[in-house]
Amino acid sequence: MSRPVAEIAGAGLSPDTFQRRVVEPCKPVVLRGLVAAWPAVRAARQSAGAFRDYLRQFDAGGSLEVFWGDPGIAGRYYYDDSLTGFNFERRQMRLAEALDAIMAALQQPGARSVYVGSIPLADYLPGFASANDMPLLAPSAAPRIWLGHASDVSAHYDTADNLACVVVGERRFTLYAPELVSRLYVGPIDHTMAGQPISLAASSDDDSRFPLFREIRDQALVAELGAGDALYLPKLWWHRVQATAPFNGLVNYWWDAFSSGPDAPYTAMLLSMITLAERPLAERKAWKSLFDHYVFREDGHPLAHLPVERHGILGPLKQNYGRIRARVMQMLRGA
Repeated sequence: MSRPVAEIAGAGLSPDTFQRRVVEPCKPVVLRGLVAAWPAVRAARQSAGAFRDYLRQFDAGGSLEVFWGDPGIAGRYYYDDSLTGFNFERRQMRLAEALDAIMAALQQPGARSVYVGSIPLADYLPGFASANDMPLLAPSAAPRIWLGHASDVSAHYDTADNLACVVVGERRFTLYAPELVSRLYVGPIDHTMAGQPISLAASSDDDSRFPLFREIRDQALVAELGAGDALYLPKLWWHRVQATAPFNGLVNYWWDAFSSGPDAPYTAMLLSMITLAERPLAERKAWKSLFDHYVFREDGHPLAHLPVERHGILGPLKQNYGRIRARVMQMLRGA
């Protein structure tokens, strides 16, 4: 039996409390009513048309990619049966045209579903972010907007922390912890719908083809969000996102809450794949021991037995980041 995601009241939450109570534990948390006072949410509560009109005042007229799905897919954007293509069409159009298409289909039972995803607000709706601000995050956490009909976005992970704020409609997030990855039957990492690989098992309601997934299906966490609610989702947590109202909109923020510099952990994983993944098992285990010792450090600092002044590049990362990065770049160049 799945369990609900832990939740706290979002109103009046300070940045320090958000960082300490929500972000640092690296667990999903529902922030109930976090953005309930946003003008965008108030407009959405009037009607779908009022929300569309609210967005139009910020529209910069940019062109974007829109997903179009036949009625038969019921808003579930996915691969085709061969896993070589997809079950939806991609079209280029202006945001205003996409909004009009969404609104028109609401009055047409059996119409095609429309989905607009991951649109940078600064580029397409400048002024929206300042009118609907997020004081919990630094300005560098640039917001994006997601709009469309009822939809079912396949379970995937992000390599950044995520604060997802529902502005119109309703959303259900079904979450799986990162350590369950080996039982999620992950699809290709370089042939995806929107950039990230998906879990084939967690994206389906039929687990007959995924016996290992049956063992962990009940370990899912579920968050039910309405307009004004938000979900903090730590990086690498798998999430299936179902927009359950006829018209839905979400604003999200991606950022790295614990970054020491411009380099992402995902880069290290890809580099490790080409240097380690196909070496003999015994050698991989040996390297794993060094990774555990120097990188993951479950037993503490690797040079805790030496005076701090003898830690060298294993001293405080803020002081040694540039030295380590320069050494890595030199090695990659073959110098």
